[in-house]
Amino acid sequence: MLRKSDLLFLTFLRQNARQTLTSISKKTKIPISTLYDKLKQHEKALILKHTTLVDFSKLGYNSRAKIMISSSKEDRDKLRGFLVSYPRINSLFKINNGYDFLAEGVFKNIKKLEEFLELLEEKFCIKDKKVFYIIDEVKRESFLSSPETVNQLIADDELGGYSITA
Repeated sequence: MLRKSDLLFLTFLRQNARQTLTSISKKTKIPISTLYDKLKQHEKALILKHTTLVDFSKLGYNSRAKIMISSSKEDRDKLRGFLVSYPRINSLFKINNGYDFLAEGVFKNIKKLEEFLELLEEKFCIKDKKVFYIIDEVKRESFLSSPETVNQLIADDELGGYSITA
């Protein structure tokens, strides 16, 4: 059972996972020892990993794209393995509606991105692909990242199989 205090705690972690438990305790009025216990409990059940979001353009990677790919059944597993191991693929999802994968790629420039797409066509039997170039990031990783939204989430009861109590 997930409590409102758990959701509140998770929103502060989503905002900045490096902030101290002391800082979160002051904001939430939840004792530090309780937050520590919640953190350990949620690391086993809810929290997949602690990570850093990077502005790739400041590292010189100025081209990003979401690529929907449909492949032949024979190539699907090989394509998946290739995309999982390819260093320029940031995220990979198995999807539906006529496509097999949605890949987010990060490249130095459009030329490198186009070379990657040509490589896919050469190595695999690609039935269809759609490329969406990311021009600007408008919103990212914001779900469950604001304490102000906790009450709305509870009212909407949108947290999967978890029961929420006040």
